[in-house]
Amino acid sequence: MDKEYVKLLLLLLVLLHHVDSASIIRSLPGFEGPLPFELETGYIGVGEAEEVQLFYYFIKSERNPEEDPLLLWLSGGPGCSSLSGLLYENVKIAGPVTIKMDGYSGGIPSLVSTTYSWTKIANMIYLDQPVGSGFSYSKTPLLDDIPSDTGEAKRVHEFLQKWLDKHPDFVSNPFYVAGNSYSGKVVPAIVQEISKGNYICCKPQVNLQGYVLGDPVTAIDIDDNYQIPFAHGMALISDELYESLKRRCRRNYINVDPRNAECLKLIKDFKKLTSGINVLHILLPRCEESSPNCYLLLQRYKYTLSSYWANDVSVRDTLQVEKGSKIKWVRCNRNIRYRKDIISSVPYHKNNSVNGYSSLIFSGDHDMVIPFFGTEAWIRSLNYSIIDDWRPWMINNQVAGYTRTYANKMTFATIKGGGHTLDPKQMESFIMFQRWISGQRM
Repeated sequence: MDKEYVKLLLLLLVLLHHVDSASIIRSLPGFEGPLPFELETGYIGVGEAEEVQLFYYFIKSERNPEEDPLLLWLSGGPGCSSLSGLLYENVKIAGPVTIKMDGYSGGIPSLVSTTYSWTKIANMIYLDQPVGSGFSYSKTPLLDDIPSDTGEAKRVHEFLQKWLDKHPDFVSNPFYVAGNSYSGKVVPAIVQEISKGNYICCKPQVNLQGYVLGDPVTAIDIDDNYQIPFAHGMALISDELYESLKRRCRRNYINVDPRNAECLKLIKDFKKLTSGINVLHILLPRCEESSPNCYLLLQRYKYTLSSYWANDVSVRDTLQVEKGSKIKWVRCNRNIRYRKDIISSVPYHKNNSVNGYSSLIFSGDHDMVIPFFGTEAWIRSLNYSIIDDWRPWMINNQVAGYTRTYANKMTFATIKGGGHTLDPKQMESFIMFQRWISGQRM
């Protein structure tokens, strides 16, 4: 009986080793030669019957994976694939490879290495969530539990616990949650959920240290309400119009009383003046389809190429995407059923501050979608004292942005010339993150 038990145990170990080995990817279609980093892909089932299968890409740090921090990266949307963070250089947080734009003549688009990937100094898990994003899918056609902000906080926490169970070597690594745009609603809630989970008996502890957010959505009455002050600060509207707006609208430009005709007219004037502005990056033009050199059209072309790449059969086989689980990969799935049930993430930021978690909040200073004016406002509302006041942070004796640090271990930073996502500021964001994560003064 003992011999049979040993045989079964050895067989189980062999099978487990085979599964682990099968998830490691040494090369990718479109990339010349072996990958210069270690990539793993797979699914983690969450939910009572593990009906939701969340797809992830895990890339080990290229520096010191045993000791470097572990980051869980979420894209915005909701519904955008985390492949955006891995493949696109036009987002602030660059992945280790990107789509080659030049010379495409059909077939599988080429991939090339990047210089300023955060994987140079951190282990990164890129997660497709909520279900329906990227390659994540549900085993049942209709979910009784529609994904929501608060629901995703619980699902992502469950994902993380199961992922760490399968990767025990990373349990002790400093852990951070990171994301951009709409993830600003969900990431603080995930941090709170993980923190609460660390106090539950018999559950594995997560070495949670903090979180990172870029141009984060926080609350409509903050984000949208500060677009008008931002437009004034950037000389998009006149002093006279701004003063009239403040006076007639009483600084409230969202859900205006329909009887306040003067305010409504002024807001209409504001929208007319800014209708030609690209709100993602106010320095970039709004493009016409006939503009072949338009930056935005070039980005759409890159999105198209990434769709060609992700939907190629050989790519899906290499990534080990479950056959039949997804008819087509799309960058952002706008048809996901989703409940936005966190009205404001500020209470979560407050709670995370009380629990002592560090945070880096950064904004492109030319982003009008989530203007830094609003981000500064909700950070001020936390009412923490300033320990390192407003100052420039530098790269090669040049101003790369401005920063301020608070007593709750929250650092706010701007990236000069940066937009919401459409901006080539990978070097700046990499150096900013490198300094912050290593505890250096930015």
